[in-house]
Amino acid sequence: MFLVLFSVYMLIPILATYLFSIAVRWDRSILPEGYTFDWYVQTFNHPYFLITVKNSFLLATYTVAANLVLIVPATYLAYARLPAAKIPIDVLTILPFGIPRVILALALVTVYTVPVINRSPLLLVCACTVFSMPYMYRPVANSLDAIDLGTLNDAAMIQGANARQILFYIVGPNIINGIVSGCLLVFSAIFAEYTLARLITGARFKTLPMLLVEFTRRDGRVASSISVIAFTVALLLSLAIIALAQANQRRGEQAVSGAGKNT
Repeated sequence: MFLVLFSVYMLIPILATYLFSIAVRWDRSILPEGYTFDWYVQTFNHPYFLITVKNSFLLATYTVAANLVLIVPATYLAYARLPAAKIPIDVLTILPFGIPRVILALALVTVYTVPVINRSPLLLVCACTVFSMPYMYRPVANSLDAIDLGTLNDAAMIQGANARQILFYIVGPNIINGIVSGCLLVFSAIFAEYTLARLITGARFKTLPMLLVEFTRRDGRVASSISVIAFTVALLLSLAIIALAQANQRRGEQAVSGAGKNT
């Protein structure tokens, strides 16, 4: 019963947004007064639509990559080699939740005044990486807590593996679910990020949420179509990443079972 109520509570706003995006008019009756795809046509014909989609996709992708390079190895080293660093890292990854994005953006723009960096997409990626650190760190940390990291690490070191080999070939496959969860959280958060992009780059690097806000002030139906497109793109990408991770996990399990049978 509770699952049904929760599902209804979550699905009704999404379905309403989808329905409003194809409604001719929906303010005088329970159901829309006719249906049309004109709002989607206007969206796709807008000269900045594909540009903003590409910019948002690149911003989210580069931020995910930066988190993978910075957060995953640092979390592994803290949990495997430097247990005393766990508490400081926990504190550092909580700070982005306590710092408003407006203050973060204005501080970065004020400090990094070099023309090549100031108000550039590079600075925006760095800001988004700082803001999204908790979304990557917490799933990876939870996955490391769920495995016998000490035994895996000691056994690999006895066999002569270095830290990079242990992370990529031994620990990494065992925490792949946490890494995938972190990637999805970071991607979805940054793909919909507005404040940092608006204050750091502005019109120089226009993202999809910025275009959405513009249309929200003009026509809510076109804004609904943009929201539907953004949600659908994020959903399809998330499903594809999850399917890829599950396929890799199944291949790893089959390889392990096959090796066990051979021995």
